[in-house]
Amino acid sequence: MEMTIKLGLRGNAQVIVDAGNTAKHHGSGRLDVFATPAMVALMEQAALLAVEEFLPEGYDTVGIKIQTTHIAATPMEMTVRAEAELTQIEGKKLTFVIKAYDEKEMIGEALHERVIIPVDRFLQRVEDKRISEKK
Repeated sequence: MEMTIKLGLRGNAQVIVDAGNTAKHHGSGRLDVFATPAMVALMEQAALLAVEEFLPEGYDTVGIKIQTTHIAATPMEMTVRAEAELTQIEGKKLTFVIKAYDEKEMIGEALHERVIIPVDRFLQRVEDKRISEKK
């Protein structure tokens, strides 16, 4: 497996806060503000976008760990962006520092780990698990 993944790669993702990504919708709160689970998903998306074009054919990354803080609320209709930077490579494990911002301020930060996986083998293991569960 030949990769061109290098330290310092960056990825960005953004979303507008709407009814589908609020705490009320996710069940993580009762208010119509940007949900922590939605912020985590946006952060993971930014990390994925940082490296996906550099992965060999047939490979992808999956998240395995995230340590995050959500430090400020974001109201409906405001844009949230996540900025990820690849800061460490240990074999197949990639570590990212990620920050999330709304239009006014930083709203969260995270340390996120992803691993590089061969898609076919990964999906076969998932299918084997599903099949063994039905027996």
